Formats: sequence, C-alpha cells, structure tokens
Amino acid sequence: MPLEYTTTRTNPGVDPVLTAWPLHVPIDLFAAAVAAGLMVLAGLHLLTARPTRPQPMVTCTVGPFLGVILLSIGLTALFFDLSHRLYVWRLYLTFEVTSPMSWGSYLMLFSYGALCVNIIAHLPQSAPVLIRRYPVLGKFSELVFAQPSRVIALGVVNLGLGFALGIYTGTLLSTLRARPLWNSPLLGPLFLISGLAAAAALLHAVLVLSSKPEHSIAKRPSWFDRLARQTGGSKPDASLAPMLRWAVVTFLTLQLVVIGLYLLGMVSGPNVGQRASTILFAGPYALPFWVLVVGVGTAVPLVLQLLETGRKVRPMAFSALLVLIGAFALRVILVYAGQESHWIRVAGG
Repeated sequence: MPLEYTTTRTNPGVDPVLTAWPLHVPIDLFAAAVAAGLMVLAGLHLLTARPTRPQPMVTCTVGPFLGVILLSIGLTALFFDLSHRLYVWRLYLTFEVTSPMSWGSYLMLFSYGALCVNIIAHLPQSAPVLIRRYPVLGKFSELVFAQPSRVIALGVVNLGLGFALGIYTGTLLSTLRARPLWNSPLLGPLFLISGLAAAAALLHAVLVLSSKPEHSIAKRPSWFDRLARQTGGSKPDASLAPMLRWAVVTFLTLQLVVIGLYLLGMVSGPNVGQRASTILFAGPYALPFWVLVVGVGTAVPLVLQLLETGRKVRPMAFSALLVLIGAFALRVILVYAGQESHWIRVAGG
C-alpha cells in the first residue's frame, strides 16, 4: 500500500523556524509581569499594614500608577500583534476555560480595575489637586478606608490578581507542548519571580531618585520635588527602602535558583528537552542568555544590592536598570529561542 505524507512545514513563518511571535509578545509578557509584581507588593502592604487612611507608601501610590502604564504598554503591543485588530472586542464576549489567551485577557482587564481602585483610594496622598477638583474621588477614597474589611479585600484582590497575572505570563508558554524549550512547569514561577524582582527594584529606584543625599549641596529641587509641587502630593516614605532592597535580594536569589532548576530539568529530562537546552548552552542565544539574563540582569544587581545593604556603596538606581534589562532579555530570549526548538530534530536523529 502506498504511504502518503502531508506536511505544512513549508508554509511561510513555519520553516525553517517558527516566527509566529515577534517582539510584541515579549514586550507584553515583560510589561504584564512587572505590573503583576507591583500589584503583589501593593497587596502585601495593604494586608500587613492595614491602613485606616491613605499613606505616602511608594507601593500604593507610585506603584499602581506605574502598573497602569505598564499594562497599557503591554496591551498596546499585543494589539499590534493581532491580525484582525478591529475585532479585538470579541475576545471579551466569551470565556474559554482551556484557552490561556482567554484567561490572560480577563486577568489583564480585572487587574486594570484593581490598580485603578488602588490609585483612586490613595489620591489624597499622591495627587490632592485632583481631589480638590473632583470631590467625588475623595468620597471614594473615604469609602475604601472607612472599614478595615474593605482595605483587606482590596489587598487580597491585588495580591491574588498579581500572582495570577505573573504566573500566567510563563504558563502561556509552558502550555505549548510543541516547543520543548517552553514545556516546563517552572516557567510560570520563573516569570513571576522575575516580575517581582523587577517591580521591587523599580520602586526602590523611585525612592532613591526621590530622596536627596544628605551630603548634597545642590539647591536645585529634584524632579520628584517638582512633581510633588505640581500635584500637591507627599513624597514617598523612604522607610520602605530597606525592605524593598531585601526584597530585590530575595527575589534575585530565587530567580537564580529557579533558572538553575529549569536548566537542570531540561538537561536531565527526555531527549527532546536535552536537545532544546543546547540552544541556551551552545546555540546562538547562549551568549545573550548567560550575559544579559544571568550575569547583567541577576548576578550583578544582586551583588550591588548586597553592597548597598553593607553600606559599601551608596544607594543607586543603576541596579534597578540592570534588573529591568535582565527581565526583558529573559522574555525575549525564551520567546525567540523557544520558537526554534521543535520535535522534528529528534525524529530526524
């Protein structure tokens, strides 16, 4: 009997490597993960401190603003990646339980709502000018802080959505079993921890930039002082700086551990995983991965933060920039390298 074999690998964008996901996807994954980390930090502060009124804490004032900006950037990048942009609204007319894209769409939508509620609740501290212009916003803030149970509920919602959104950014890749480099349950925790490290580093950098060193003799006000003067808001409380510094150290250490476990699982797993892992050890993505992700994005800022803790160097925002570069490089490299890993190489021997 004749044997017929049909393949679609010669279709454009499939052969010789898959090019279905361009740079828009890593941008979306990066922005969503950092926004998720900001939500987790805000939720932890609300649950531990349980404030009865708005406070100038950077996690609940600056953090939600940055989270909304990042989500907007991520959704804009994802929108431009769509083939039928005019029909994007149909995505929210249904919910597919087995579709990671459907879960992610609703998670981003609900995260927008939670971040906006946090922003409005803390407007009396961050932007009193808006409260005086729109008194209804002040009434909403008083309504949130009127009862401790509402503050706790807001913290739980931010914490839960933050964890879910952060893990989703990695789970979206790990569910695609046709790409062996993505087929690992550790991608979800890895992307979540990376987002938490980037968020903590970003907020720590905000505190560093907003506080003027004691030995400084410059009389010119900082950019944060000028912003606070225009909005009438209070400067973020610098008392959270040590906690955020230790959070960065903890998350970067966990990131190194999870990266090691991810690679160990690949090299010690089935033959298809071992072949896929060679892309990160000897392939074209090996040098960027070990230099940008492991070195510049994780090890170097970890050492800098430890030196700051021991007062060997003064606090700087440069380490936060390195963490953000490493977090973005992690997603770019895994998205592009994962598309080059496939099962056909194993079948071909």
